Amino acid sequence: MKKTLWISVLLAMGYASVCLAQKQVITLGTGGETGVYYPTGGGICRIVNKLKLKPGLRCVLQATDGSVANISRVLDDSLDVGIAQSNWIYKSYHETARDDVEMMGQGAQGSELRTLLVLYPEYFTVIVPKDSDIHQFDDIKGKRISIGTRGSSLRATMSDLLQKKKWQYQDFAQVLSLDATEQASALCEGLIDVMIYTVGHPSGAAREATDDCDSRLISMQGPEVEQLLAENTYYRWAKIPGAIYRGNIKSVPTFGVSATLFTSTTLDDNTAYSLVKAVIEQLDEFRGLHPAFARLDPEQMVKGPFAAPLHKGALRYFKEIGLIE
Repeated sequence: MKKTLWISVLLAMGYASVCLAQKQVITLGTGGETGVYYPTGGGICRIVNKLKLKPGLRCVLQATDGSVANISRVLDDSLDVGIAQSNWIYKSYHETARDDVEMMGQGAQGSELRTLLVLYPEYFTVIVPKDSDIHQFDDIKGKRISIGTRGSSLRATMSDLLQKKKWQYQDFAQVLSLDATEQASALCEGLIDVMIYTVGHPSGAAREATDDCDSRLISMQGPEVEQLLAENTYYRWAKIPGAIYRGNIKSVPTFGVSATLFTSTTLDDNTAYSLVKAVIEQLDEFRGLHPAFARLDPEQMVKGPFAAPLHKGALRYFKEIGLIE
């Protein structure tokens, strides 16, 4: 009787272990619920969970503070996958991010980061009131600006750009650290002279600035910008599309970073394979989830150089479908 009971218990435990082994919950870190990262992560999880490409695989969304938080939490294993800007991934992979912001997960190595997919561009965006005397980036010298909050892509990019310009923060009348959501109202209320923002377009903040105070976008060109992009592969040339904001009919040349789906070497190859397969094979559906995704192209999504190397599982899928040789 006792032997039979123990066999039953052991069988039950074994069955439970098999069931637990078959279930795999992937946590995906995004950003604030009002930003683009949140619907990006939501779209990815929705597709993964619908397709069930790997038995037991389930994707769960987590709202976070964005790029730096996601990188830190992936490195300390409290997130499996995250979305971050390519400059922060690059700096973390090459162990230079801690010069800019205190990173969590101090025991982890940034060299463990891996790219899954390059998503959409996030543009370095400069907006001024319609009647402003600012017509090019050099004109912002001596003005009141915001350089973004600590750990933001804007602050990291401004640091790179000002270094190339050989400018100091003392060259401006006032330097604030406004959150991205505060800049449009600050511009329209005359608290700052220029709004600078790294963001995917269309953007609610850019729309607020152009609708509420007839603002215009400024192009980003010149030898210093060219040098910046030549020396830093995590930046890319881009054009803010025309006619998406009131009063701004023409496209505006600029540069930016790439919103990137990333993970670490601890994510197993089959799961990485399944994640990228789900997104690429349902790309038409994904494009319809947000205007920022409308121009996504599979060839561009796997085009290097990458901020961190491709994950082996992602590389295997891209080779299978012929996007990478």
